[in-house]
Amino acid sequence: MPKALAPIVRWIAGHPVVSIVAFFVVFPFLMPYQSLATQVLVYGLFALGFNLLYGYTGLLSFGHAAYWGVGAYGTGIALAKLKLGSLWLAIAMGLGSAVVAGAIVGFFCLRRRGIYFAMLTLAFSQVFYFAAFHLADLTGGDDGLRGIPKLTLGLFGHQVSLATPLAFYYFALAWVALAVAGLKRVLDSPFGAVLVAIRENSDRASACGYDVNRVKLVSFVLSALITGLAGSLDALRLTVVPVEALYWSTSGQPVIMTLLGGAGTFFGPFVGAATYLVLADRLSLVLEAWPLVIGAVFMGFVLFLPRGIWGTFLGSLGIR
Repeated sequence: MPKALAPIVRWIAGHPVVSIVAFFVVFPFLMPYQSLATQVLVYGLFALGFNLLYGYTGLLSFGHAAYWGVGAYGTGIALAKLKLGSLWLAIAMGLGSAVVAGAIVGFFCLRRRGIYFAMLTLAFSQVFYFAAFHLADLTGGDDGLRGIPKLTLGLFGHQVSLATPLAFYYFALAWVALAVAGLKRVLDSPFGAVLVAIRENSDRASACGYDVNRVKLVSFVLSALITGLAGSLDALRLTVVPVEALYWSTSGQPVIMTLLGGAGTFFGPFVGAATYLVLADRLSLVLEAWPLVIGAVFMGFVLFLPRGIWGTFLGSLGIR
């Protein structure tokens, strides 16, 4: 019976935009409450940005909170401090801030490999955190950036309020679909093939004539762009940007979600985000030590199912 599912699953994996939109259209009605569905969607996008760098390029970053937080602060400052009335311009400021941060950090961190690269990304993330912590007049410091308004969205001549959880959910879903479509296009291009070649053997890719450092930098910036979009959406979701958005522990969340779901797949980050957040939400209602359970689940997957939930499911059907 599982083998009979292979053609269907193969089609789903080959058409991630249609499949993700089709599933997430009904997803909020499957969750205990709609705001949890939005959180899964936004954090899935966060993990997707990390997955581009780790799952497809083979670069382990411990500092992705930097682009999540910078994207959130860029959008939040545009709305709360600069009083911009345009939602699109505010999101553009968040994306631009994340891209600039990604380009700067990537330029310096890609000069090193392995653990040195990973620790440099962590160090830069902490630099952003301490900067946000001390620039209280701009970022709100320890209290966070508050006063982000819920704007209305102009759609076909009508004004749609994003104040309700369901309306904001579908607004976020549209951005996720756009990000997944763009990423699919990138990975299906010759550039995507170079990314996989670098992941498998960086030295061989360099010997074939590819400018490995430049390709890695472009991948780094694209990863920061997707992560910054997730941060911008989270700022709009919460109407506040806590300084912890830039903290090192936030960088660990997309790592856990990606590994739980399956690195190097489109659905893995979203599966991992849903698993992590739903487990945390349900367990926190009955267990004070719920993080220990999450940690045990994570260790179990790393030890016994290293391909993650979605990756293992694909493997059981003979799909790579």
